[in-house]
Formats: sequence, C-alpha cells, structure tokens
Amino acid sequence: MKIEGKEYRTIWFENNIVKIIDQTKLPHKFVIKDLKTVKDAINSIKIMEVRGAPLIGATAAYGLVLAIIENNDQSFLKKTSEELINSRPTAINLKWAVDRMMKKLSGVNSNEIFNIALNEAKEICEEDVKFCENIGINGLKIIEEIYNKKKGTVNILTHCNAGWLATINWGTATSPIYHAHKKGIPVHVWVDETRPRNQGANLTSYELNEEEVPNTVIADNTGGILMQRGEVDMCIVGTDRTLSTGDVANKIGTYLKALAAYDNKVPFYVALPSSTIDWNIKDFKDIPIEERNSEELSHVEGLDENNNVKKVLIYPKKSKAMNLAFDITPAKYISGLITEKGICDASEEGLGKLFK
Repeated sequence: MKIEGKEYRTIWFENNIVKIIDQTKLPHKFVIKDLKTVKDAINSIKIMEVRGAPLIGATAAYGLVLAIIENNDQSFLKKTSEELINSRPTAINLKWAVDRMMKKLSGVNSNEIFNIALNEAKEICEEDVKFCENIGINGLKIIEEIYNKKKGTVNILTHCNAGWLATINWGTATSPIYHAHKKGIPVHVWVDETRPRNQGANLTSYELNEEEVPNTVIADNTGGILMQRGEVDMCIVGTDRTLSTGDVANKIGTYLKALAAYDNKVPFYVALPSSTIDWNIKDFKDIPIEERNSEELSHVEGLDENNNVKKVLIYPKKSKAMNLAFDITPAKYISGLITEKGICDASEEGLGKLFK
C-alpha cells in the first residue's frame, strides 16, 4: 500500500537489519526504524512500534533471525523465543510465528541456520500478504452485494486498525474496502477513534487518506446512533485471536459495536487470516486479556500550535485508570468470518468446512 504515493510494506529485511514503520510516530511523523538486535524486536512489540496480530508475528519471526546473527546458539534461540512469546500475550499470531520458526530451526546445523531462518521469516510475510489479498477478494463480494441492492455509497464501520499497518500489506478488515475502492465501488468508512491509543484515528484514517478512500473519524460511542439512523450498511473488524468456536478477541470496544449491530440488524463481519485462529482454547474466558499501562488512557499525544508533538495529561492527577486492551465478541453476534479461504459462519462447523 502507499504512503505519500510510494509503495511500502510494514516490515522488511535489509543488510542484516529489520526495517519497520514506527507506528508510535504516526500520523504526525513517518519514521522508518532499524531493529538491530532481538531485544530491539521485543521492545518494538512491547511498546507498539509494531502492532496488529499478523505484523507482531512477522516481527517475532525476524526477531529470531536477529537472535541468530547476535548469537548462533540453540539455547540462546530458545530463551529469546520465550521472551518474544511473552512480549504480548493476547495476539495468537505471535506464538504461532515463533513456534513455526522454532520447529524449522531446532537442531539445524549452525552453518545453515541463518539462511533457513531468513527464508522462513520472509515466507511468513509473503504468506500473510497473499492471505490478506484473498481476504479482500472474498470480502469484496459482500460489499458488491450491498452496492447492487443500494445503488449508492456503501457505508462501512470499522474499529481500531485492522489495516495494512497491522499486517504486511492490504490489511484484514480494510482489504475488502481497498479492493472495492480499486474496483470503483463507492465506499465510505466510519472510523472509530478507538481509545485508548486512538489507533482508528491515528492509523486507519491515516492509511485510508493515503489511499484516497473517503472516511470520517467518529468517537467510539457514535456507532450506535449511526446504525439506528441507517447510516451503516455493514461493520468489518479484525481480530487478535479467534477461537475454533467462532468467538473473537479484538480491541476493547469491539463487543459493544457487535451488540449495537445485532440490535439494528447491521451485518457484523470479522476478517482474519488462519494464523489468527486458536485451535486449542475452547472457552473464551481462557483467552489471556492484556492489561496495559494506564498512561495510555490518562495521556494523549498531539500536535501543538507550533507543530510539535506533545503528550498531555487529561485526567485528574489522583485518578486511577484501568486499561484492558481487548474484549470478547461471542460468535452469536458475528454475521460471518472472512478468511483467505472464503467466508464462513462463526462456529466450529463453519471453520471446520474451510480448515480441515
């Protein structure tokens, strides 16, 4: 996808350095950052310079490549793989990517291990690009159906950032939108501001602007009344972990959007690559829900009158804050799961038909 007219991916490998787009600087500054060590990779995941389940997984894969450059030793590799997995607990792609890399690298001759690791990390990225492109092709059918009935602009509501910045390219929830836009179908996106961190406003609206897709930023609590007014034709969100039962863990606030959509008979879809499916946990209460630093709630960043980025406190100094990063949307509120293999019901039976 594009930034200032130039094609980018969110992560790439160059001269034994991993390059990322530092998402903590967006939308006010576009900064490409170098990750030179595995600790750099772990830190970039922890402080959310990279975020989004597929991108976190890719960063972890490249983190293991950096670990091999740093210390070509199996015990060091195992230790750093555990540190990577623990850097953020909810997004299943992180563990999936590390496990996949370690399965490939365990017991490999030290002379061969670097090339094998690098090729596997690159393959994880290429696979994600293809998966996300296919998610877009499959989800496009839903948008086309709405457009053919409505014969006017299709209004889509999304939550947080499940765009190309959360993946390697295309995005998950945004991929059908980008495919529709490229096909000439008029679309307009309602972008939830998405506190804390404002990843809808800061990232989703930013990338939609760069692709010239019409969009409007709204406060998180505005979606309900827009649905009541008939101004939302469908919702598409991403997911950090989807159980085989069809229950979805996603950015905090997703559940409330699903409830509003259900009450107003607005289709509510979740877009995901199969790497985001957790085939082991059966009860959504067992999904680890990350609780992050309360400063993400109590402080906001923005441009001052001199175009300098400043962080300011918006709460009373004595106030406490609770910052749960994710919530669970039960399968019964989900119209369908859009995957790289097709669209299915949010259920064990639905997923079982696509993934053996």
